Amino acid sequence: MQKHKKLFALDIGTRSVIGIILEEQDGHYHVVDSLVKEHTERAMLDGQIHDVLSVSKIISEIKQQLEEKHGPLKKVCVAAAGRALKTERSKVTIDINGKPLIKNQDILHLELSAVQQAQSVVAEKHESEQTYYYYCVGYSVLYYRLDGEEIGNLIDQQGKEASVEIIATFLPKVVVESLLSALHRAGLEMEALTLEPIAAIHVLIPPSMRRLNVALVDIGAGTSDIAITDLGTVIAYGMVPVAGDEITEAISDQLLLDFPFAEEAKRELYKNDTITVTDILGFETEVRKEDLVSQISPVLDRLASSICNEIFELNNNKPPKAVMLVGGGSLTPELPKRVAEKLNLPENRVAIRGIDAIRSLTIADHIAQGPELVTPIGIAIAAHHSPVQYKTVYVNEQPVRLFEVKKLTVGDCLLAAGIKMNKLYGKPGLALIVTLNGQNITIPGGHGDAPVILLNGQVSSLDSEIENGDQLHIEKGKDGQRAELQIKDLIDEIPKREVMINENDYSIEAIITCNRKVVSADNFVEDRDVIECKIPESIEDLLTSLNLHEYIIESRPFRVKINEKETFIPSFSGKVYRNGIEVKLHNSYEHKDHIIIEKKMMPTIKELAEVKQIMLSHTIPISFNGENIHLHKPISIIRRNNTILAENDPIQDGDHIVIEHRKLEPFLFQDLFGHVDIEMPAQANGNFVLLKNGEQATFHSRLEPGDDLTIVWPSKQKTSI
Repeated sequence: MQKHKKLFALDIGTRSVIGIILEEQDGHYHVVDSLVKEHTERAMLDGQIHDVLSVSKIISEIKQQLEEKHGPLKKVCVAAAGRALKTERSKVTIDINGKPLIKNQDILHLELSAVQQAQSVVAEKHESEQTYYYYCVGYSVLYYRLDGEEIGNLIDQQGKEASVEIIATFLPKVVVESLLSALHRAGLEMEALTLEPIAAIHVLIPPSMRRLNVALVDIGAGTSDIAITDLGTVIAYGMVPVAGDEITEAISDQLLLDFPFAEEAKRELYKNDTITVTDILGFETEVRKEDLVSQISPVLDRLASSICNEIFELNNNKPPKAVMLVGGGSLTPELPKRVAEKLNLPENRVAIRGIDAIRSLTIADHIAQGPELVTPIGIAIAAHHSPVQYKTVYVNEQPVRLFEVKKLTVGDCLLAAGIKMNKLYGKPGLALIVTLNGQNITIPGGHGDAPVILLNGQVSSLDSEIENGDQLHIEKGKDGQRAELQIKDLIDEIPKREVMINENDYSIEAIITCNRKVVSADNFVEDRDVIECKIPESIEDLLTSLNLHEYIIESRPFRVKINEKETFIPSFSGKVYRNGIEVKLHNSYEHKDHIIIEKKMMPTIKELAEVKQIMLSHTIPISFNGENIHLHKPISIIRRNNTILAENDPIQDGDHIVIEHRKLEPFLFQDLFGHVDIEMPAQANGNFVLLKNGEQATFHSRLEPGDDLTIVWPSKQKTSI
């Protein structure tokens, strides 16, 4: 009789350790025995062993009890927890301007650079000193972009820049090492290692389905672990800190049940539409499924939303073809329906899978067939069929050990060896940095060459598969050439303009200077050159370049200094017109513009007084001896260089003048004599009489506008004999 092969597996979880023994014969598996022991201390955290001694003690106890019934156990199958995996997104952008068409190797280099960048981020987040303390166990491209636009494939594309964003998953090496240490202390040898998500997928998803884009969600008590498959492999892993305990707590709150009874009620609701429960007060209540689901609906939605959001994140923002739910938390009422709704999938594309879905499996009668057995059974079978192994490859004669969870490639070896992908390509040639019209311009050098990769002496590529003991030799690509170009390569066209100024035609062209020296456009550019190619932009710059300085002077504001105060008078200033519209000297002009410059005025004292509202004199009208005249009295005395100026004297731009204001006093009769000539009649006797409006007045009589003044001279009288 053929002896059955015995498989011993351990599921080392956060709360407990499950040991299970299977027997295998001709592809059929039988669960012989299982044993569960809870941790007495907090020895596990997020799938990683934090206390090797404590965990090894639990493993030893399970091993000892199972050995009493089934004989010596020397080797064991184990799994690294899915929640120990670290997932990170990363984006890398490269300059492809002027490069040849993008090839597959360029895309692989871009993707692996993004993976290595994600690897560095993971290491920083988890305080590791070296990025290669993490194994990359898979990555998926989220999108490619060409010049900022998303594109399906970069092969044979050309543009300015190309970018890729990936989501990569890493397993800390310490997880594997701590597993090995705990097993070694318990007297066990690791027969095979797998990953928990891979284990569950191996037993629940048949090979015919593994090429499909399927999500497996393992809903435990505290966390929900997610794995995504596509094209026959696991492309991404994730975890959300929401799981079955939150649903159980919600049921406990609604029905006043102790937590274990709430957990039992949750499982019964999955099978029955109505259940009977006894609350903590001793009251027995019949509960309808639809009523309780309605009461805990917000918590159900939160669980479903958390799972679906993570699936979208891991699956390039698109729903998978199907979703499989496993674990005790999968028995949550209506969870499959809500997950289907949020992923826009038909209800029959989201299903709960238990151990009954494992093909060719039988279980001993004394073993309770709970959902907690799915993972340990999967570990035993998956580790037996698809064990994760180590391979040793020599990179530049240095040994590198890789963790094989997929087909390993040259790119994986370089990542594991800690070789920086962005250092493999030759450096670009030295760039030139120049200043053109005040703007810094960087002129890149030639692109560097791709690296030379030799696998066992043969030219290879990043996606070439490797085998144990392979020899890899990497040669860095050659550096690019230094940048070289002429000034005219920086300037599209040397500007030139034609204008008409006061009916005369003028033509002006931009001048090129390099480091303040006039040069030709054919000159070659050197690093740090300061280049200017400028044409006068304002009307004033235009007049200056044409040596029309007199126009600038004439068009500037008219100014005088009055009593030491600078004064600008726009009405006397020159005017600038561009195409008939008044502008300022600092305004711009265009090709073929017609510019008119009007000279500034040379005003008189009287015109200045009118503009500045200065009263030069006081005047009143009167009549004298029947003739109308005006009496004038100066109010303001204006001097230039101590010379008194009359009303009609001109003022020039820039003059300094002093204005003296006198007190306004009334006109007296005696002021008349300064405006008229008085002749004494021949027959007058020398005496006279002053009359104002027919009444006798004096020299000091005050005059008002319109007064009638007269001087009367009495005639000489003859002397009697």
